[in-house]
Amino acid sequence: MTAKDFLVELGTEELPPKALKSLGDAFLAGIEKGLKAAGLGYASARVYAAPRRLAVLVEQLDSQQPDRSVNLDGPPIQAAFDAEGNPTAAALGFAKKCGVDLAEVDRSGAKLKFSRSIPGQPAIGLLPGIVETSLNDLPIPKRMRWAARKEEFVRPTQWLVMLFGDDVIDCEILAQTAGRESRGHRFHHPDAVTIASPAAYAETLRGAHVVADFAERRALIAARVSELAAAEQGTAIVPPALLDEVAALVEWPVPLVCSFEERFLAVPQEALISTMQDNQKYFCLLDAHGKLLPRFITVANIDSLDAAQIVSGNEKVVRPRLTDAEFFFKQDKKQPLESFNERLKKVVFQAQLGTVYDKAVRVSKLAAFIAERVGGDARNAARAGLLSKCDLATEMVGEFPEMQGIAGYYYALNGGEPEDVALALNEQYMPRGAGAELPTTLTGAAVAVADKLDTLVGIFGIGMLPTGSKDPYALRRAALGVLRILIEKGLDLDLNETVAFAIRQFGGQVKASGLDAQVLDFIFDRLRARYEDEGVDVAAYQAVRALQPGSPLDFDQRVQAVQLFRRLPEAAALAAANKRVSNLLGKFDGTLPAGVQAHYFDNPAEFSLYAAMQQADQAVRPMAAARQYSEALARLAALRQPVDAFFEAVLVNAEDASVRANRYALLAQLRGLFLGVADISLLG
Repeated sequence: MTAKDFLVELGTEELPPKALKSLGDAFLAGIEKGLKAAGLGYASARVYAAPRRLAVLVEQLDSQQPDRSVNLDGPPIQAAFDAEGNPTAAALGFAKKCGVDLAEVDRSGAKLKFSRSIPGQPAIGLLPGIVETSLNDLPIPKRMRWAARKEEFVRPTQWLVMLFGDDVIDCEILAQTAGRESRGHRFHHPDAVTIASPAAYAETLRGAHVVADFAERRALIAARVSELAAAEQGTAIVPPALLDEVAALVEWPVPLVCSFEERFLAVPQEALISTMQDNQKYFCLLDAHGKLLPRFITVANIDSLDAAQIVSGNEKVVRPRLTDAEFFFKQDKKQPLESFNERLKKVVFQAQLGTVYDKAVRVSKLAAFIAERVGGDARNAARAGLLSKCDLATEMVGEFPEMQGIAGYYYALNGGEPEDVALALNEQYMPRGAGAELPTTLTGAAVAVADKLDTLVGIFGIGMLPTGSKDPYALRRAALGVLRILIEKGLDLDLNETVAFAIRQFGGQVKASGLDAQVLDFIFDRLRARYEDEGVDVAAYQAVRALQPGSPLDFDQRVQAVQLFRRLPEAAALAAANKRVSNLLGKFDGTLPAGVQAHYFDNPAEFSLYAAMQQADQAVRPMAAARQYSEALARLAALRQPVDAFFEAVLVNAEDASVRANRYALLAQLRGLFLGVADISLLG
């Protein structure tokens, strides 16, 4: 069987830059899916995606499908024919399904059967349908029509190239008749470009000032931007999403250095960076200290003979945006930050929970409560909580919503607030996502935890629980944020009393009955997924969860200890023994004695176990108090031998009631030793 290269290129008006990469990947996936479904083998396939084109090149594609046979089983003979031998509806239906007369169906076996050989079709006849199906299946939220045509696509189509080997495939797709003529760069090479063969595609377009490969354009831009930044003694900020978008905007990338007036550097650099990146698609430059340089890099789509004109044009365009940021910054600084709380008294946080100002007051009190318990400054935490939402009412955040928290930091410093108070206004929103940065200060950590717990308690308190698909108040993210801050920063905070304090602040606004347990369950349930992601066994989580420790830090320390304990050779036997003890104690009918009485022992195994337990208790008690849980469990592992010996030699349910009760008391003490860390009976 012969094989040839195949090329399809659909030319369009400029495609949406943020969607270009995903459109290209989906186009390639769709064509590969179609080829595999058709049984057409090929060596490799790759996609090309540029602002005005989507293309796929398939190397060494089979020129014809292989022949294949189809074997179909029909209904049983007794169901296919009645007593007189006449065909039933089942038999006639099967013949119709096979596309043949009933006489051609094999009836020699227990069932009707039909077999036929299907000759393979030429690939050239199958490819148009495969391409059309792939284009129809592209992830396009909203398709458009153009002129008087009925065809729909993400943008109006302009040309179509379809080559199989050196031959054009005769077809029409999306109102375009296939040929071998593509288009070059809109300005450098507006004339038609003839594609001689699929393999010549990329280099032919390069000669027409088009870098068709998305990844190549992206790499060219990244490398050149880095070179230009180094020449300016700086480092470029190159967010991956921005790099993708810029690569999707140009066919022939030409990065150029531009500048702006140094006076704008008095404005918070985050605002300047935000407007230059989001609105103008520029790459900003930082100096060695992380400070913004009065330079930026634009990526032109033309290799101009007078690049200074492009530079000048971009500098003129960016100036009004930077001027706006400067104006908002100066306007906001004319009044104290705290005064913006007056505006927030009229802004509703949630209809049943009051205004944003009400939330700030609650966060202030809760942050002080938390700071006292984690070694922070309660006064500064209260102050930061009160100011925490002020910047939401500023002109700066009104124009640049992504500046919330950051603007507050700058305005707080401008107003003479302590450094940790100012930092907390930004750190309250941390972590902003999975694996994102955590607060650096105790004040920031206290406000961040307070803000998240206030939201959790309030929203749960009015019955707006998140569902599988809806979580409008991001309660899952809030719970995970609380856990990450407390565990990763080593802050020992009892959430039982903290959540109870938060509930009291709402007064009658929330339904308090059972609310604390509901919120705590929701928070600690998030730990299970966290541990699964970290490779910690679910059983270790469940063993600790059974004890319901209120401090996430304490919870984590216990889980890590149980995870280490599971690797010990004694772990499985002790887990099984604990499970046995738990089951026995659950069936004990009566009141357990307050203590163990040695004079009831009548077996050496009882004396040995009791002595070993007393020694273990003396050793483990200070370890548990110091939260040295791993060391405590390692010490308790030494009980395996006397525990095994006890169960081999001693009948727990003795006939003498006093002896029996004493043995149950001994087992209760044994279980209590392990419950000081976790319920390891759940590890079995």
